[in-house]
Amino acid sequence: MHEGIRAGLTAATVAGLVAAGVALAGTASAGSVAVPAAARQTLAANDGWGSAGASTTGGSAADDAHVFVVRTRDQLAAAVAGGTPKIVLIAGTIDANEGRTCADYADPAYDLQAYLTTYDPATWGRVAPSGPLENARVQSAKNQGLKVKIEVGANTTVYGLRNARIKGGNLLVTNQSNVIIRNVAFEDAYDCFPVWSPTDGAEGNWNSLYDSVTLSGATNVWLDHNSFTDGANQDVDQPIYFGRPYQVHDGAADMIRGTDLVTFSYNNLFEHDKTMLIGSTNTPGVDVGKLRITLHHNRFADLGQRVPRVRFGQVDVYNNYYYATDEDTFVYAIGVGVQSQVYAENNFVLRSADTPLNAFVYNWGGTQMTEKGTLARVGTGPIVAVNLLDEYNAAFDPDIATDAGWTPVLRAGLDPTANVPALVTANAGTGKLPG
Repeated sequence: MHEGIRAGLTAATVAGLVAAGVALAGTASAGSVAVPAAARQTLAANDGWGSAGASTTGGSAADDAHVFVVRTRDQLAAAVAGGTPKIVLIAGTIDANEGRTCADYADPAYDLQAYLTTYDPATWGRVAPSGPLENARVQSAKNQGLKVKIEVGANTTVYGLRNARIKGGNLLVTNQSNVIIRNVAFEDAYDCFPVWSPTDGAEGNWNSLYDSVTLSGATNVWLDHNSFTDGANQDVDQPIYFGRPYQVHDGAADMIRGTDLVTFSYNNLFEHDKTMLIGSTNTPGVDVGKLRITLHHNRFADLGQRVPRVRFGQVDVYNNYYYATDEDTFVYAIGVGVQSQVYAENNFVLRSADTPLNAFVYNWGGTQMTEKGTLARVGTGPIVAVNLLDEYNAAFDPDIATDAGWTPVLRAGLDPTANVPALVTANAGTGKLPG
């Protein structure tokens, strides 16, 4: 092991790197893989909320000994740990489950059919599951969580090399700061053991644990040029139990528990339901004064809901391309939650004729929002100016006030709405960054 690593990392992390067989970088390459210049890039000044505070530089200060190439789940987990500045380059596909099936994680006492029989609301009632079978489900979920959850330390850049993918994994940035994640294709962070929540909504719901990326108490984070999808494992293809979809996915990128100063830019999110939760509780607490997040130049394609759903935060949503052509899965786009202050400007909406304009905003207990400069079209029809908030207010009561109470100043540049589809299509997602 290189002495620079021993000096900068804890003994436990060094041992993990050695055990995982993580490759070290040279001056211009990591093993046989060139280190892209974009892997050392920092978030530019004034590029969203992530540029505020201490700014977001990730692992750009890493010396050559702290650039790693990872190809397996264990290599990734070892490389991203700790607070030493580091650049972690993902090569190829990393399967966080490492080929394991749900049966491999199941506790011996867990059986889905027995679970469905025991907790059927017709006999169990509308109370939360409890007892041995629920305990076995919880243990099964813990077994899977030990593999798919990967904690990312401070001062880290995670960068995907050509065609890099994390499948089935949940990257967590928990109470850490200064993290950059770029050019990674995230796919199918599925939960083998969803929980039945009988009081979630009027009919109850199945709920899952894992997001592709979870920011919890994180500060100064830049998520850029990534892709997020459920891939071949779509929620719409899951069975129906207790009259509700057996949903095996949670968020694509959730930001909770006092997360603050985040820029989410040029990402491609498609074919997923619960997309982005900003703030996880209606109870005032650690989120108050936090959750300042910028979303710009992202492609939001055929998503179900939470694009985003916001509580408490000052969230700037500009120059995004909302591609809502699947009316069977679309629920809403922007969720206006408790004490939220969403400022939406120059976003473009492509929709099917069966997706009404008044469905794009949804009131989750919020009272205010600013929206301006939106353009929309149906299919290849004419482009028209619309106001999604006005459409909502005309159809539903109570009205949401049309002033969010603040004006964003940290922006990389506001593009004309008419240019958004071409700009975003050409630039959002993986494989679009220069070498």
